[in-house]
Amino acid sequence: MNNGTTGVDEARNALGKRLRELRVAAKLSGKGLAESLSWPGSKVSKIETGKQTPTDDDIRDWARATNAEDQAASLLAALHNLELQHAEWQRVLKAGMKSHQISLSQLDERTKLYRGFENTVVHGLMQTPEYARARFAQVVMVHKVPNDINEAVKARMQRQEMLYRPDRRFHFVITEAALRYRLVDRDIMLGQLDRLMALTSMRNILLGIIDFKTKYVTDPRHGFWIYDDQLVQFESYSAEINLRQPSEIEFYATIFDHLAAVAKYGPDARAVLTRVIQQLAAEDDDLGS
Repeated sequence: MNNGTTGVDEARNALGKRLRELRVAAKLSGKGLAESLSWPGSKVSKIETGKQTPTDDDIRDWARATNAEDQAASLLAALHNLELQHAEWQRVLKAGMKSHQISLSQLDERTKLYRGFENTVVHGLMQTPEYARARFAQVVMVHKVPNDINEAVKARMQRQEMLYRPDRRFHFVITEAALRYRLVDRDIMLGQLDRLMALTSMRNILLGIIDFKTKYVTDPRHGFWIYDDQLVQFESYSAEINLRQPSEIEFYATIFDHLAAVAKYGPDARAVLTRVIQQLAAEDDDLGS
């Protein structure tokens, strides 16, 4: 992790190394393999060095060309495990956003301690229906996926029922920037801030806010969520990343602890929310006068 690689990178590199070993054992050069498969000359090198993820057909063709068809099943299993780690949005959302929310709810059901950090948005489990609707509309626009916004909002609100279960604990940390980014209309954001205010009083929810005056111990690079000690999940523009290696989970848990340690809670968190609400409401009034 410290060298900038993730479990996804390591898994892709490991698969590439296995494929290279098969090519070398078959006494084929990279150019020779590419020519035998009618591939661009650079494709073999990119796959072997982890710069390109092979497809199922690529794996089968490679195994056949290197006389290693008996290893195809094992190689495909490694590829599919990699796909579980790096789930491209076009694949995840092809059945609609509701389907993905249902998948997340199944993951929620198994989780006793949920830790989440957000630096740009309000976490889905804390969103109002209006905020969620606006966010899903952005997903439809960006990823050109099926428009099932109504069903997705309903599924997300159903997921939030877990917040009221006494056998579940939640620790959310959010930056003041996430409270101020204009991702939704002002009226929607004011309603969302009121929702966060209410959540600060729930016994099984710990909501921390890192305000602009706070000095960070580590940078708020991206949002992420930790499910017990089993999974770390975060999003890039193109994919959902799922990390299951114990060392990576422990690493992210440490990062979370650093961020949580400098956050404000209880009355101090409510004071930040109150300030943001008052400033946003006043700005709205000024524009309407």
